Parts: sequence; structure tokens; C-alpha cells
Amino acid sequence: MSQLSEQPAGVSVPTSADVARLAGVSRATVSYVLNNNTSVRISESTRRRVREAAADLGYVPHAAARSLRAGHTGMVLLPAGQAQAGPAYQRFFAGLESGLRRLDYVVVQYGSAGLDADEAARAWAELRPVAVVSPGSITLTAYGTGVLTRSGAKAVITLGPQPVEGAHALVMDQREVGGCAVRHLLARGRRRIGVVMPQEAGLALFAEPRLAGAVRAVEESAADAHVLPLPLRYAEESAEELAARWRTLGLDAVFAYNDEYAMLLMRALQDAGIDVPAETAVVGADDLMLGRLLRPRLSSVTLELATAQSPAEMIDRLVRNPRGAPERHELLRAAAVPRESS
Repeated sequence: MSQLSEQPAGVSVPTSADVARLAGVSRATVSYVLNNNTSVRISESTRRRVREAAADLGYVPHAAARSLRAGHTGMVLLPAGQAQAGPAYQRFFAGLESGLRRLDYVVVQYGSAGLDADEAARAWAELRPVAVVSPGSITLTAYGTGVLTRSGAKAVITLGPQPVEGAHALVMDQREVGGCAVRHLLARGRRRIGVVMPQEAGLALFAEPRLAGAVRAVEESAADAHVLPLPLRYAEESAEELAARWRTLGLDAVFAYNDEYAMLLMRALQDAGIDVPAETAVVGADDLMLGRLLRPRLSSVTLELATAQSPAEMIDRLVRNPRGAPERHELLRAAAVPRESS
């Protein structure tokens, strides 16, 4: 790989003309190569020479100038702070980000803490993104969608379960996670089911719909069963306190929000002399490898992509065809993974 040449202080910023001279090509060729334009046939050796010249000079294309030529920034805004959602969602957003970059989009993680939905939309619009993926933590409005569209966004996509006028929806319905776990427990003959409600900031966005899905699964079943919410902090002391009063709760199963909380609580239950699964069945979510290494092995709920087309390719298609009617796609599918703990 070419090494960046040392340049004395005060030297002007390298230009595409400098790259063209060093590579022995025209400025148009430099533009075609560095903007990944495949409409013109350029040999691989020439492309390599241009890239090496750009690397030697430390030249990168000017994003603002490219935006003026294209009529948009090529920027896709993604929600920031989704790490709290759990490993499955971290993997989803990492895959979405890398997929968009492969398709030549500029991906920007944007934090919107402290902003209401319309304020967030106006802040996003100032950056002139070509697409916006609105997080479930912000309930985008029709007004906000209009602001973004008028600012040049060709696709506005929401991640929440509720449709928004004028926006596409990639549905990540947390209710199905809780419902899937509880249906599995009901099928195993469990009737008194606890549902862990994490007390850490930001997790209510995911925990509350999971609880609602668990309650709905019981209501839709013919079983004489009930669900009990269980507040729990992600700390050994909190798990020990809950385990110490477990038998007074009369529960024979627990959906523990995700695998991390499930492992925390299962260890505390075992330390308190409660047999898993004979006395209490335990189910998590995310299907972490670590859960498979426990004894008993942890039952879980796995989340899989429900769409044939990757989310990045879907966003690219919506950007290229902005006049179509709003689309709604179920993005993730939940499936129980039965193991020894249940």
C-alpha cells in the first residue's frame, strides 16, 4: 500500500489535478475512478495507478463538491445509541452500515438525545441526507417526514411498529420476542411466568413491548396462566435479592428479557437452591454462544432477517425509486431455540 508522502507545513491541499499529473491521466479519469463510476471503461491498472497516486498525495474527493454534482450528499443517517438493544441489534446495525458503505453511501451515526420528533427531523434535514432511518425511540410524524422529503431525502424509513404517513417502515416488533418466548414456555406446561423488566436506562423501549407480547401470548392461549413483571437491575445483588424471594412469587418459569439477564438470574436462582429447569424454566433472547456453554444450556429466542433482500439493498432501491408508495416490511423474525433450561 502506498505511504502518505511527508509534506512541509504550508503546502496547499492536494487537488484532483495533482492526482492526474502524478498518475499520468486526465482529471476526468481521476473523478471516474475515485467516485467509483463504472459507466466508463477504465482498465484495472489505470484504476490502481490513480488510487495509489491519491494515497501518495493524501487526496480525497471533496464531499460538498460531489454533493453539488449529484444533487444530494449520498449520506444515510442511522440512529445512534442502539448498542443498548442487545447483541442481535448491534449485529443488525453493523451489517446495515457495512452494506450501505459497499453500495457507496456515506453512513453517519446521528445522536438525537433530548430532541422531540419534529426537532430531530429538522436537525437531520440540515445535513441534507439522501435517506434517514428513524429509530424506534423517536416517533416520527407526518410533519417530520415532510420536512425531510422537502430537504432532499429520497427515502425516510422508520424502525418502529407503527406506520408514519409518507414514510417506509422496517418493522422490528419487540412484542413478537416476548410472545415467542412465552408460547414456548406454555407449550412446555409452564403457567406462572415471570417477565424480567430491566431497570437500566433506555431499555424500556424494548422491554415494555416484550412484556406486552408475553401478556398477549397468554391471553390468546387456552391455558389458565398468568404473567408477572419482574424489575431487575443488571447486577449480582439485584439478581440475588430476586432469587431470595423467588418461591414466595409462585413462578414456574421466567422470560428474562435477553440472554445476559437470563444468565445473571439463572446463576442467582441456582445459588439460592432453585433447580433449573425442574422448579423454574428460564428463557432468554439473542441466542448468544455463551448461553450454550452453560449447564443447563440456555433456551433462547433467536432473531433472524425476515426479508429476502438485505436492508441495505432495500434502502438503496427506495432511494433510486423515490416515487413509489410507502412500503412496510417485517424486518426480523423471532424463533424459539429450546435447550435444557426450559
